Amino acid sequence: MTTPRRALIVVDVQQEYFDGPLEIQYPPRAESLANIVGAVDTAAAHDVPVVVVQHRLPEGAPIFADGSPGWSLHPALAERVDPTWKQVQKQYASVFAGTDVAEWLRAHDVDTVTVVGHMINNCDLGTAVEAEALGFAVEVLSDATGAIHLANDAGRVSAESLHTTLMVLLQSNFAAVATTQRWIEAVRSGAALPKGNLIESAVDGRSALSI
Repeated sequence: MTTPRRALIVVDVQQEYFDGPLEIQYPPRAESLANIVGAVDTAAAHDVPVVVVQHRLPEGAPIFADGSPGWSLHPALAERVDPTWKQVQKQYASVFAGTDVAEWLRAHDVDTVTVVGHMINNCDLGTAVEAEALGFAVEVLSDATGAIHLANDAGRVSAESLHTTLMVLLQSNFAAVATTQRWIEAVRSGAALPKGNLIESAVDGRSALSI
């Protein structure tokens, strides 16, 4: 199997997700942050290109307002940022929408993007889905992401249930899902991570859940 040419995409590790209405609920914030930092340190040690993304809205916006405390990167990430890394600000869910990230990745001969950060139920998901259409293989690190509880006119779901569902969904078609430790091992060995497919997931799902 060909060695993946990876880049690590660190999505919106910003203060909004550690305090306030968007506070990450699952996995625990401290655990998720520690794994994000572990992935960043591993990428830096193995010459894996890194893209650091921040969501930005205009001044006065209720969240992610440009220059506000909530817009800022978490200090654990901010103190690690290297000037050689790609830094980009976005206004849509996908890191590719309205940015030059895809072109930058191609210029660095990247064929596989590893997604970490927040939130799995919004920007991580949007990034993984669009990456497929752009021709990139995708990896998602399950314990280096985060979800929030949701409730609206369509129903309600806990952060844990939402996170688990999205990991199964992504592994079924869009991405290879793995823990941070498993990814670190793969980076060190130059191995690809196993990805499922929709047919196998459907067959296994029918077997596992049929009454």
